[in-house]
Amino acid sequence: MGFGSFLGRLLFASLFILSAWQMFNDFGDDGGPAAKELAPKIASIQRYLVSKIGDGVPEINVKHVVLASMVLKGVGGILFVFGSTTGAYLLMYNLLFMTPLLLDFYEYEMDDPEFHPHLADLVQNLAMLGAILFFIGMKNVIPRKSIKKKHQKTKTT
Repeated sequence: MGFGSFLGRLLFASLFILSAWQMFNDFGDDGGPAAKELAPKIASIQRYLVSKIGDGVPEINVKHVVLASMVLKGVGGILFVFGSTTGAYLLMYNLLFMTPLLLDFYEYEMDDPEFHPHLADLVQNLAMLGAILFFIGMKNVIPRKSIKKKHQKTKTT
């Protein structure tokens, strides 16, 4: 059970670790392809926040968002491999924050050819989120190993 559990966590976390590694290699001065894809979406969020709150909203730097995602994926994935719930929470936060930003399937009609790939990615991210929640739940349910005290036998003389 121990090795199987480790292998499962390793395979699951490899999705996040390899994605973080690819983002790191492509990062460059401009933030890489991830920043180019996120820039219009971050700009629309910035405009929405300014319209609701006013001019006091600090500017959201796309490179910082990409860097935060990279750190959450990398550190969370490595910690998750070793069975840490902290790593699971980091991966969960990455999925919760990045999925609505990257997958805007709700802006397409069902007949649009771009709708179905976005919907498939959404379902995949929801499945990964479910697996992380299952892992966290199982970590909280399974009791830690309790140290059993040995009863000392009385010596007879």
